[in-house]
Amino acid sequence: MDIPPTIPTSFVPRSASVIARHSGTGVTGIYGLSAYVILGIVFVFALGTFVYDRVLAGMQSSRGASLEKAEKAIDLATVEGFVQLRNRLNSGTMLLANHVALSKFFAILETVLPTSVRLTSLHLSFDATKQVKLDGTGVAKSFNALAAVSTAFANDGRIKEAIFSNLIVNKDSSVSFVLSATIDPKVVAFSP
Repeated sequence: MDIPPTIPTSFVPRSASVIARHSGTGVTGIYGLSAYVILGIVFVFALGTFVYDRVLAGMQSSRGASLEKAEKAIDLATVEGFVQLRNRLNSGTMLLANHVALSKFFAILETVLPTSVRLTSLHLSFDATKQVKLDGTGVAKSFNALAAVSTAFANDGRIKEAIFSNLIVNKDSSVSFVLSATIDPKVVAFSP
């Protein structure tokens, strides 16, 4: 019986040409090549990361030195002056935000009130909800003039909930009244 050709007849190694023919072909050669390519790419990225780390460390140290130099160059008196200026500006802004400016209110009264009606006293106050309350007394030449004022307040909308009370007809046919109303807070707010 003959020995099949796949079974070696001796333990003597084959020649290099036969081994080379079998090792260069097949799937393992492609996997090996791709593994070496991936290993090369990883090595390049690792080397790039190391170099980039060194560059960043150098930049950090140079910027740290320039920051220390700049900190030493700061004049503390100048910094204190800037802090004091900032505090003053903040205080001024707060004061202006809470400032009551009545010029706009008086301009509205001048345009809304007819010449036949005059206010003899006027009191403005703020309640707990920051609403502006108007209390005053006045004299109108007639009931019609007083009705005109009430209509003008209603049409204007900035003087709201105007209530005329304690109406008294004087000897000269003029009408004395007490006025109570609320004012839109924007009317008395300061605006530059």
